[in-house]
Formats: sequence, C-alpha cells, structure tokens
Amino acid sequence: MNPPLIRFTDVNKRFGPLTVLDRFNFAVQPGEKVTLIGPSGSGKSTVLRILMTLEPFQEGTLTLGDLSYHEPNGRGPFMASDKHLRDLRKNVGMVFQSFNLFPHMSVLRNIVEAPIAVLDMRRDAAEARALELLRLVGLLDKRDQFPSQLSGGQQQRVAIARAMAMRPRVLLFDEPTSALDPQLVGEVLGVIRTLAHEHDLTMLLVTHEMRFAREISDRVCFFAAGRIVEQGTPERIFSSPEQPRTQEFLKSVLTGQG
Repeated sequence: MNPPLIRFTDVNKRFGPLTVLDRFNFAVQPGEKVTLIGPSGSGKSTVLRILMTLEPFQEGTLTLGDLSYHEPNGRGPFMASDKHLRDLRKNVGMVFQSFNLFPHMSVLRNIVEAPIAVLDMRRDAAEARALELLRLVGLLDKRDQFPSQLSGGQQQRVAIARAMAMRPRVLLFDEPTSALDPQLVGEVLGVIRTLAHEHDLTMLLVTHEMRFAREISDRVCFFAAGRIVEQGTPERIFSSPEQPRTQEFLKSVLTGQG
C-alpha cells in the first residue's frame, strides 16, 4: 500500500472548553474517496477546515504528502508562514455549503482569479482551464453572468469548478447540497459523481445524502464525539454496522430520507 496522502496524528481541537476532536487519528490514501457521516457537532466539518488550514488545532500533527505541520503542545496557536499555508492550500480545494462566490465578479472571473494569484498562471491559460471546467459542470453558457443571476445549484457547480481550477490533489466537500432546494440537489450530486468516477482525485465528503455516499465512496467513516467510531466499505457500514451508535444514527437518517 502507498503511503497515505493525508494523515492526522493525535490531533486535538478545542473551542474553549469544548473538545471537538479528541486524539484524532485518520489517514487517507491517494485517490481514495472517503465520506464522513455522523450527527451535527461530531467533528466532521472541523476535519475539513483543519485540512484547509482554516482552523488551528491545539495538539498533534497533520501531514499532506511531504508537507507537515503541528501545534506546539499547548504553547499557543500554530503560526505557519504565508509560504507554508500557500503550499498547503495549493494542494487542497474546498467546496463550502454556501458557495462563497465573489458577487461582484462574473462566473469566469470567479474561477480564474485564484490560479492567477496563487499559481502564477497566465490569464489566457487560466481562462482556457476555466472554460474547460465550465463545460464539465454544464455551465459554459453562464461564463459572463454574475452569481446573483444563477440558481443555488448553478452557483454550487461554479464553486466546484473554481475549486478544480487550482488542480488540487485533494478536494473537500462540506455539506455541498445542504443549502439547496431539494429539486437542485441532483444537479450538484451529478457533478460530484462525475468527478469521483472519472478523475483521479482524493476526495473527502461530509454529507447527509446517505444513498449518494454509498454510491461514490471507497470508505465511510462514522463520527461521534470527535472520534471515528466505525469505518469500512459503504456496503458494510450501511448494510451491517457493528456499533450501536452507528446503527441508531443510520436508522434515524435513512428513515428521514424515506
């Protein structure tokens, strides 16, 4: 087996007195598609935000390929250099719940600005890549429109194209359909499905769309109280979970999804 692309080692994350990740250990292989499930507040999204360097942590080590950073064991927050953070963020793209598009920029500009600023890509090359990605997500005809002119599903597809424009090694999805009307969910899941099946990406997905998670995942991890309680193939986790907390959670969620 290849060395993991992502490794969390004994990571503790606290918000004041609240422990969100408790001696968290987690590894992801290159190209693996992993879905994180569990109740709200169990630490799933925090894992993604730490990996994207949007959240510091108190103890432990995070490694992404040959890049590594760790907290100074209670001696204050980790202060990475700008170069360190830029190197990490070059490797990771994230799609948020709420799209986070720049409202004053066209669809095309939303996609090309980061590759130009962070990767020093020439504008013509960045625009060519953006048009290719807009074709992939089915929005080539929206290139000159602004986010306010798009539906929520279209905005989220632009956000996926924007994340892909950085050519990340890892793509993170934090509840990418939770802010969408039910009739728009399918179009976003369709794009993610295409990325999972046709592109050699490492993907981490936080979602409550259990049937979708079962379809695209190599591995499913059930979170509770800042730890992975149970993990395995989608078939095993969804068909025969072993832990009572996993069984109870899936029963409640799958019943709610009809």
